Amino acid sequence: MKTLHWYLLRQVLGSLLLTVATATFVLVLGNVLREIIELVVSRRATLGVVFQALLLLVPFVAVYAVPVGMLTACLLVFGRFSADQELTAARAGGLSLVSLVTPVLLLSVALSLFSAWFNLELAPRSRVAYKRLLYRLGVEQPSALLEPNQFIRSFRGYVIYVGGAETNRLDNLVIYRMEPRGEGPAPVGAPRASRVREIITAPTGRVTVDLTNHVVRLFMPRAEAVALDTMTVLQARDAELEFELAAEPPSPVAPKISEMTLRQLFEEYRRNRADGIDPYPVVFQLHRQAAFSLACIGFTLVGIPLGIRTHRRETSVGLALAIVLMLIYYAFYILAEAWEDLPQRRPHLLVWLPNFLFQAVGAWLLWRANRRG
Repeated sequence: MKTLHWYLLRQVLGSLLLTVATATFVLVLGNVLREIIELVVSRRATLGVVFQALLLLVPFVAVYAVPVGMLTACLLVFGRFSADQELTAARAGGLSLVSLVTPVLLLSVALSLFSAWFNLELAPRSRVAYKRLLYRLGVEQPSALLEPNQFIRSFRGYVIYVGGAETNRLDNLVIYRMEPRGEGPAPVGAPRASRVREIITAPTGRVTVDLTNHVVRLFMPRAEAVALDTMTVLQARDAELEFELAAEPPSPVAPKISEMTLRQLFEEYRRNRADGIDPYPVVFQLHRQAAFSLACIGFTLVGIPLGIRTHRRETSVGLALAIVLMLIYYAFYILAEAWEDLPQRRPHLLVWLPNFLFQAVGAWLLWRANRRG
């Protein structure tokens, strides 16, 4: 039994490492070609900087590569295991399928814990460090000061949330105009507590940076403002806001919500609740990162019985099946992200659905495959 366990583990680990390395290389190369190649051509980035960028991107893309690698490894290894009649021989010796795959299932649990650490700690820090590297190289756009999917607190008296950004165009803007809470000076070393005085929303906006006058101008063709004291709703066309810019522009690489560690997400949640700001984007990100960490378990449970059922040695069959399963799994995440601005549809619960679906279907298929033995 021990010999078979080690044999299967070696096969799975070998395929896993090869697949993860290949997927990581492709994903890293895609990011580098999109964001670094211009700097290399313009000679603003040396080969040393490119290598540093590659290292910083590895943890970020490994989050996606590890579950993909585990699924592909299970499909390939158990497809060959079944096609070569090794599974039949093991069953003839009185071994059940469940007892054979137990070490592989335990490996998937360990990889899920590993993925959780990557998702909630290492990958966010690496992504932020990567963006700081780009910023130091001079990668700036007008929208960099108002990056999407984060609460920007760089401008005095305002908290700004941007749904999307492209060059100097912004989408789904929510602007909280703040005012100090209470009277008298704030305690030494502590910021004054504040509350939301007015909420301004706009479907689109355009941002420009005036470095001469140290201001950022935000033009909104259609805006709606709600004064919370009187609950008065005002609608305006061609509204414009100006934000004071510090002597040195605020760093455009403050972590977005999608780039925050677990501790930062909890701190952001508490801060938004205290300031009266909708914390749902933070809640969604917490659920998204936690749910995605469990992908390895579901992929393993589905990959083992499907690999046995395909009964094929060919690598192409396993890869094709892996791609189909990945598309199904990630479709739920794409839909949930599309609904992120619609909390009434509970997108934070939708991100858990592919895990439950793959684990339930995989456990049922594994049970049936074990009974046939």
